[in-house]
Amino acid sequence: MEREPFRNPGRVTLRDVAQEAGVSIKTVSRVINGEREVNPETAARVSEVAAKLGYRPNELARSLKGRRTRTIGLMIADISNPFYAALARAVEEVARSRGYTMILCASSEDPEIEREYVEVLSGRRVDGLLFVPAPGDGSHLRREQEAGLPMVAIDRPAEGIRTDTVMVQNAAGTRKAVEHLISHGHRHIAFIGDDKRLHTTRKRLQGYLEATRATGLRECFRLGCSTTSAAEEAMLELLEAPDHPTAIFAGNNLISTGVLEAIARAGLRIPYDIAFAGFDDFPLASALRPRLTLVRQPVDELGRKAAELLFDRLEGEKSSSPSRIILPTRLIVRESCGCAPS
Repeated sequence: MEREPFRNPGRVTLRDVAQEAGVSIKTVSRVINGEREVNPETAARVSEVAAKLGYRPNELARSLKGRRTRTIGLMIADISNPFYAALARAVEEVARSRGYTMILCASSEDPEIEREYVEVLSGRRVDGLLFVPAPGDGSHLRREQEAGLPMVAIDRPAEGIRTDTVMVQNAAGTRKAVEHLISHGHRHIAFIGDDKRLHTTRKRLQGYLEATRATGLRECFRLGCSTTSAAEEAMLELLEAPDHPTAIFAGNNLISTGVLEAIARAGLRIPYDIAFAGFDDFPLASALRPRLTLVRQPVDELGRKAAELLFDRLEGEKSSSPSRIILPTRLIVRESCGCAPS
């Protein structure tokens, strides 16, 4: 009798592989576990079917009721970025207080690396996943989500799937900072931002445009500055123009570093020759001279809220509808914008 084609839309089990390969579950188990008592041709057929269906060894264990590893995964974008280091610390504190261990991964903003790490974390049978989504379509995460793995996106929403999300007021925070520069009389303000595929970049650019368009100011922005050196080069190009900006807004902490390097190389003084403001406050910002005016994200709260939301899902305390939490930002006014020292 001819078998019906495999149509299971959920997580693939040993039974699914056995049915498709036309063998017993015990035989599949032996092949998966590398036992030698299986005919080589049969083993090859089972391995081919398992690969075709996307079976992974942890799937039976996950199906056992109440089975947990008490581990969660956290995938950030860049392990060297102080923002993500602070975020990871906040998540880890919540996880430890709940008796869980956290496994940390970094995607480097690469969807393929993100996919590979999700498979690794799934193979380790994590109970839940917190992640800063890589840019682009995140539909490769849907299979894990549909199979029952709770997920919470941090800092930006995941494209292609519906999941819980915790982020901050990127547009409002930027708009307030640019409006503050405008209040100092600046009429040519430039914006330097990260990869335009990132939700945070687009929202911060939106805030900049809202502020400049509301007052009829000239728009001047550069995107795609994903590294400090790229931001430095973009800033130098702006400064080399005959009519260069009198104020600059940097889209994140790494961009701020590049912008400041460029201003120093050009021999300009902040805020006398050019005013500065940026997104992402950091500890040394108040130690530099002049002290830097920056938008502060509640990074600790961002990590805690996301972790708590994930544990609520694990404990069955949340509704089935995804939640979206947006935390407020705060403009920390210092001297780099032109304000007198406090």
